[in-house]
Amino acid sequence: MYGLDGPAVVVPARVAAVLAQKGLRNVRHALRGMDPEVDAVLEAILLAAEAWKRHRGLASDLGSERDTESAGQASSSLTATEVAGLLGITPRAVRLAITEGRLDGRQTAGGVWLVEPEAAELYRAARSNGGI
Repeated sequence: MYGLDGPAVVVPARVAAVLAQKGLRNVRHALRGMDPEVDAVLEAILLAAEAWKRHRGLASDLGSERDTESAGQASSSLTATEVAGLLGITPRAVRLAITEGRLDGRQTAGGVWLVEPEAAELYRAARSNGGI
């Protein structure tokens, strides 16, 4: 696509949610104020991500900078077995996807593999779109 100033890109809301999950909010904070157009585009991507999450019934983190690593085991976290049941795959496949970086998750000090519901939904959506 071409915009008024050259090439333009359309970012689907699900892709925006993946970018937000992978640290786009941190990039936005690091670049804030350097270029108004960059600020506006990054904000628009984050708003699209939030809209996608609301549409999917997922928790919105608009205005919140929750650190999932330091938060410990949140009550909303799912185990690898629970995620496997939701995705129709084995718990081993879930753990492999986490270790390969295809699914955001973490292993607790006690050895339990945890995944946030949002990450499981993003992974499921990517698999149904042929992305993973």
